[in-house]
Amino acid sequence: MQPDPKDILDNLYDSVYFVDPARRITYWNKGAERITGYPAGRVMGSFCHDDILNHVTENGVQLCFNGFPLQATLADGKWREAEVYLHHAEGHRVPIIVRTSPIREVNGGIIGAVETFSDNTSLLTIRRRATKLDQTILLDPLTSAGNRRHIEIKLQSALSEFQQLRIPAGILFIDIDYFKRVNDESGHATGDSVLKMVANTLQHNIRNEDTLARWGGEEFIVLLNGIDRKGLANTAEKLRTLVENSHLTLDGKVIAVTISIGTTLARLEDNLDTFLHWADQNMYHSKLAGRNQVSTD
Repeated sequence: MQPDPKDILDNLYDSVYFVDPARRITYWNKGAERITGYPAGRVMGSFCHDDILNHVTENGVQLCFNGFPLQATLADGKWREAEVYLHHAEGHRVPIIVRTSPIREVNGGIIGAVETFSDNTSLLTIRRRATKLDQTILLDPLTSAGNRRHIEIKLQSALSEFQQLRIPAGILFIDIDYFKRVNDESGHATGDSVLKMVANTLQHNIRNEDTLARWGGEEFIVLLNGIDRKGLANTAEKLRTLVENSHLTLDGKVIAVTISIGTTLARLEDNLDTFLHWADQNMYHSKLAGRNQVSTD
């Protein structure tokens, strides 16, 4: 007996979904449910503009209305591939590789399109890293990012490598803007969800060799190894943009936040305190300049 093609598609690890010429979703496999967090019943019959996947570029461009690969494929019948960021059901942004291709009638007319996408995060590396960490000592229990002790160890190691081997390192000191307002207006449970959303967006969009930690409260630190000034600035701006374009929907209310970032590169004369101090000072400058900004040395 030949297997049912639908059963094959349903059990693929990667996401597969179909749309009709109006970009209405007509099929959604289990891989799509796993990667996006949206069950098929939630998305079947919906459209791109219904704010489900809401693909954006790392610069924050909303692709549903500006350069969506699936829309272009429906128009010209060409295959496409792109690296974009989808909106997960839990609010954070996930990097994915998108591939689109047309669905044609026998006579060649386009009657729809198929998009496949796969998670572009190195999940195995993240899992190995998490397994090696002592869950009770080095991880923040709420966000699963490293905790203060963990990042202090990593920062000290990065400083030693820079001072002895000249391997550069940089810090992003990150603070969620107006976080107290979220707690006051929506409650601490919502505040916790926002912390997890921001942490997940940051974690999914840094390199394997970099480290994310929750410094305390609504503050996070990202340590970037082997980075130059341009790479530091680009990473900070990318993370700022992705957090700005993330949101939660709780009880019908959209919750979105922004972050202020201070960056610095390690100096030969730095110790742990001064390394953190410069990044913290630059983050404070971002706050004074109006928030939702990146400030550097």
